[in-house]
Amino acid sequence: MIEIKGIHKAFGKNQVLKGVDIKVDKGEVVVILGPSGSGKTTLLRCINFLERADDGDIYIGNNHVKFKHATKKDILSIRKQTAMVFQNYNLFNNKTALENVMEGLITARKISKTEAKEISKKTLDKVGLSDKYNFYPSQLSGGQQQRVGIARAVALNPEVILFDEPTSALDPELVGEVLSVMKAVAKEGITMIVVTHEMSFASDIASRVIFMDKGVVVEEGSPKDIFLRPKEERTKQFLKRILPEWSYSI
Repeated sequence: MIEIKGIHKAFGKNQVLKGVDIKVDKGEVVVILGPSGSGKTTLLRCINFLERADDGDIYIGNNHVKFKHATKKDILSIRKQTAMVFQNYNLFNNKTALENVMEGLITARKISKTEAKEISKKTLDKVGLSDKYNFYPSQLSGGQQQRVGIARAVALNPEVILFDEPTSALDPELVGEVLSVMKAVAKEGITMIVVTHEMSFASDIASRVIFMDKGVVVEEGSPKDIFLRPKEERTKQFLKRILPEWSYSI
């Protein structure tokens, strides 16, 4: 279980997160939707301490950490229980696919090189890259690079995987292969928080959908609740803009 309470984050005078509360149960897939600038990516980065939130609390498993007062030990503890899949892959260009997956296991988890290699191969097999162990990022398509990124996150066996618009940098024809891998990961019962604009993924896979705007949670519910029966006017406006072909009851 992961729970965020009262998270605030500002960049200068720009208040990006204004007291966001989110709770995700073990095995849930929570999709976060919202317009650009709504705070979605900042929220994920704060959860993983890539940005330090100004206020609020995070609970993961038995850990409770106050963002504002988190020590290096606290941050390391939270990062050991989370993994992030980035928009732009964030792979080491001088390492092979196998070495990219192994890196976190060796440096962060202190696993032996032999065991890390075994885990990494199994994870790359899961994402359909059993023939790409020794390929460098420059030799892989964008979709394949993102699958390496997903394998790297899954290999760490975290409490939750955070996906930050994982298909946004891909050519349209490569989006499907990454979404298929994400669906397979979700079916394994791995807890996921996904920032995405892929409505079909949200509709098919999400346990819950959260709509954010201007740094707050406007509305949340099941995919059917949000896509077919949204309650808030701002949610309706957003859906009309991104899903003009959809009709829903009001």
